[in-house]
Amino acid sequence: MTETKQIDGKIILALSLPLLVFLIIASYFGIFITETYAELTVSFTAQGIGQDIVNLFIISPLLLISSILYYKGNRKCMFIWGGLLVYIFYSYVIYCFALPFNSLFLVYCAVLGFSFYSLTYFLLTNINEPIKEWYKNNAPIKTVSRFFIIIAFLFYFVWLKEIVPSLITGETPQSVIENGFLTNPIHVLDIAFFLPALLITAILLLKNNKYGYLLAPILLAFTIFMALAIIGMVFVMVLSGIPTDMSLMVIFIAITILGTLILTTVLKAVENR
Repeated sequence: MTETKQIDGKIILALSLPLLVFLIIASYFGIFITETYAELTVSFTAQGIGQDIVNLFIISPLLLISSILYYKGNRKCMFIWGGLLVYIFYSYVIYCFALPFNSLFLVYCAVLGFSFYSLTYFLLTNINEPIKEWYKNNAPIKTVSRFFIIIAFLFYFVWLKEIVPSLITGETPQSVIENGFLTNPIHVLDIAFFLPALLITAILLLKNNKYGYLLAPILLAFTIFMALAIIGMVFVMVLSGIPTDMSLMVIFIAITILGTLILTTVLKAVENR
């Protein structure tokens, strides 16, 4: 390993390990300390606990394993690490801005900050790399593009179906009322950032642009982790006796399975150093 790679590896661990510690603390308190979500609605509390379960038992171990393997030069795990960072950053924007102030506020800020700067470091250190050369010729580029386009339009349809009638009637969307939001942060993040990112990446891939090759596996991983988190939320809501649209569970299970199959195929086409 060259001196530069050694330095990069140390920075990866220096960013990942504190992030892991703060993520575990936030998740543990969310699951086991009742006071953490005491001021939330019943629905939002169940969702928070469901996501914390996924974060503690799936996301945290994956973050530790992927960061160590990325440190050792594994490109496949580098992309998994990047996807985890996007997922954690996305999630903790909601934790920081949608949850009432509580004793974990600084922990939430730490998770958000470490995930943001880790993701920034990841992008800056890889943006000038010959990304396309890492892939074999059998990478399923068109399949990934179609998957991203379908996901983007599906969720634009789902969110706008709730938002547009509310705008016309002047009423507050039901998801905002149920969760006690001022506005739904998931609507904001998806409509303004995530869904456009999927469409832009799909276009970049179809144009054979190297940035599409960089972003595609990261966003695939993020989509899978987000779907797992939503499955966890729905599961806890069902256990709590909260009326839940079970079609969401079916949709996100399908996204998890299909996304995992596509990501596995993509990563098989990536050659390690």
